[in-house]
Amino acid sequence: MKTVHVTNAVGLVLGQDLTKIVPGEFKGVAFHKGHIICQEDIPVMLSMGKDHVYILEMGPRDVHENAAAEQLSRLAAGANIVRQHASEGKVTMIADTFGLLDIHIDKLLQINEMTGVALSTLHTGTLVKKDDIVAAAKIIPLTLPQDTLDHIEKICALEKIISIRPMPAKKAGLVVTGNEVFYGRIKDRFKEVIQKKVLELGSDLSQTIFVPDDANKVSAAIKELTVENDLVFVTGGMSVDPDDITPLAVRQTGADVIVYGTPVLPGAMFLFAYLNGTPILGIPACGMFSKITVLDVILPKVLVGEKITSRIIASLGHGGLCRTCTEGCHYPNCSFCK
Repeated sequence: MKTVHVTNAVGLVLGQDLTKIVPGEFKGVAFHKGHIICQEDIPVMLSMGKDHVYILEMGPRDVHENAAAEQLSRLAAGANIVRQHASEGKVTMIADTFGLLDIHIDKLLQINEMTGVALSTLHTGTLVKKDDIVAAAKIIPLTLPQDTLDHIEKICALEKIISIRPMPAKKAGLVVTGNEVFYGRIKDRFKEVIQKKVLELGSDLSQTIFVPDDANKVSAAIKELTVENDLVFVTGGMSVDPDDITPLAVRQTGADVIVYGTPVLPGAMFLFAYLNGTPILGIPACGMFSKITVLDVILPKVLVGEKITSRIIASLGHGGLCRTCTEGCHYPNCSFCK
């Protein structure tokens, strides 16, 4: 660092914190280390008794922390991400829409292995609302070599690290199975639960068909609902009991069953299939009484158009055990399926 008279310091980088003291009123940092001195700062510094200040000496390829943070965030941010202005070497990134957060984890790791940079995000797959904070880019030293930023630019050239897939409004159909409901022995509780989850995600439960435990009738109802709906739920009849014929009925439609059974609790008996491209979601009984199940993880993915594979389902096993918190459910702010 070098010493410069404040009148000659405009445009230079302050190399120390400057403390301002007003007896009985204020004592604190008026100018932080790393601040780029502007003309308006000069009278304030002089009034603080600071005729001379320490200035950070920067090489021709050094980038100030704020400018470097701006570059890092610009390179990392993809679709539907808004970047705030840099302050003290940090840029906060917020969601510009309601949707599903996507993080390129391998690229994130590459960047965070570099000296002097930190890129922090929420978990990939997190459901975020507009204006939620989703990530932050931080430069740790006061300056960063341009070479580091050039390397980051190469990493992000083909695919950004942070983006959000918007949650579109879709139409859903529901098949409620079970003799006990169809013949009026008990009141259905599934429709209310499914409708609430669908509405919270901005979509609509447009049609509901009640059918008995008859594989042919369940199969016909599924086919009917796929005509005018973007996805179809089938509730009940998912266990291994002899009266539970929903998996058989789904197969009778000619659907491609991706999984019947998941490594997620609650939700082990969940079924997922495609019938001519339309997602079919088989909801076991836990979906009626458990606040959060595998459905809450899979449904947002389905709505944003993600192709569900057996590998995606299998990967949910790491973190797939709900802790059934006794003090109240905190999902999605917890470890479930993260």
